[in-house]
Amino acid sequence: MDFLLLICIVMKFYEGSVGDKMARYKGGKLPLTDVLRYGADLAQGIMNLHAKDILNLNLKPFNFLLNENDRAILGDIGIPYVLLGVSLTNTEMTRRLGTPNYMGPEQWEPEIRGPISFETDSWGFGCSIVEMLTGILPWSGKSVNEMHNLVVKKQEKPHIPSGLPPAVENVIIGCFEYDFRSRPLMADIFHAFKSSQNAVYQDGGWMGLGRRMIREKPGGSGYTEWFLAKDHLQVGDMVRSRKSPDCCNPENMDVPEGTVVGLERDTDQDGFVLVRIHGIHDPIRVHVSTLERVTFGLAAGDWVRLKKEDRKHSPVGVLHSITRDGSVAVAFIGLETLWKGRCSEFQMAKPYCVGQFIRLKSNVFSPRFEWPRKRNGEWATGRICQVLPNGCLIVKFPGRLIFGDENSSFLADPAEVELVSFDTCTALVKKYQHLEDFHWAVRPLLIALGLFTSMKFGLFVGRKIGRSKNRKGLNHGIQNGQNADGSTAGNTVWRPPKVGNIFG
Repeated sequence: MDFLLLICIVMKFYEGSVGDKMARYKGGKLPLTDVLRYGADLAQGIMNLHAKDILNLNLKPFNFLLNENDRAILGDIGIPYVLLGVSLTNTEMTRRLGTPNYMGPEQWEPEIRGPISFETDSWGFGCSIVEMLTGILPWSGKSVNEMHNLVVKKQEKPHIPSGLPPAVENVIIGCFEYDFRSRPLMADIFHAFKSSQNAVYQDGGWMGLGRRMIREKPGGSGYTEWFLAKDHLQVGDMVRSRKSPDCCNPENMDVPEGTVVGLERDTDQDGFVLVRIHGIHDPIRVHVSTLERVTFGLAAGDWVRLKKEDRKHSPVGVLHSITRDGSVAVAFIGLETLWKGRCSEFQMAKPYCVGQFIRLKSNVFSPRFEWPRKRNGEWATGRICQVLPNGCLIVKFPGRLIFGDENSSFLADPAEVELVSFDTCTALVKKYQHLEDFHWAVRPLLIALGLFTSMKFGLFVGRKIGRSKNRKGLNHGIQNGQNADGSTAGNTVWRPPKVGNIFG
């Protein structure tokens, strides 16, 4: 029996929305003072939802209601989030839970490119603010498929107008990071908008800006300041040097493992801690951005495998957070939201990084995602070009020549693949086959080189044989040539002349 799903929101009646107000302005643009005020109101409201573990997932100006004091109120309160996991008959609704113009990359395909998280709302918030400032709907005039291609495949971002207060501009730029872990949380957004409400642009600069709440990071770490700001260290925490985002096996770590014994603070920022390392007498002073907290041997970003597998999702995932009591949040392929549990339910898994070559394991007959085969029927070998937050691998196959609209990249479940390298290829033939995986032109180039070498060798041998024959002919003529007296030239021993010479 089919049941009709009805969701209703009961709330106070409001006369209009931010979208209605924008329609009354020329060009649809709101004054910056209004945008800053509404931004702070909305960020505060979204923070309250997030505190109750509710995501909105449908942030847009027409869902921002205005009260009698011209303050912004959230209207659509998390209906798409309620629909997660619900089987819907409408295929279009299943494909996109939210409004496409405001959806982040992971929101389009949460089970594959997700999961969705608090930072998913940061993308929708950023799109809404840009629309308020410009009066232009994000991806205006694009079809749903075109928006999906732009946001998910090409990883493009809405255009951010210039002339904003630095803190606001910085936080909006962060809202459009492709990896949601690198986006700011609503608390960061609220502080940026709140501290900029009294800002005045004067003499080519902004005056009256509040104190920045987010610490800066030293360059070269590969992480955004928003990512680093989520790890708040305390005295007694175990820490180690933070590994590079594209590094699977970090070496020469400055802090292999240590304990935080002190926090340094000054008037500008709180960016340094004192760490005691075993074997070193005095604590060392380290910037917090270079450290990651380790709890029960695990740190955010580690690859883990469930001890008890669940067929609904991949057993291998990426650890997103771990509390000091051992509670964890993990992203798995096949789950739309973060998996919550205890660290004792996991064991460490092999990490994967961009640039590594992989292929499906020989015992995998029906992979989760489509995967190409070689001419002999074996699974093809591809190169990882991106690792998604849930561990899903985006793989390209440089060893295959792509024609027309043929798919150039594929997805892979890390639980179903194995690494391929020259070290793992024991036989010489296997090493050559792996060499072909680097580019489709390797085989034709080697064939052409072989033909060229054969031709050169053939010409060389031919010339050698020709010269040898010429030399033999010359020697034969000299040996058979005679002097006038009948003696053989170059030979002191007399031999009887031929009969023809006697009678001639």
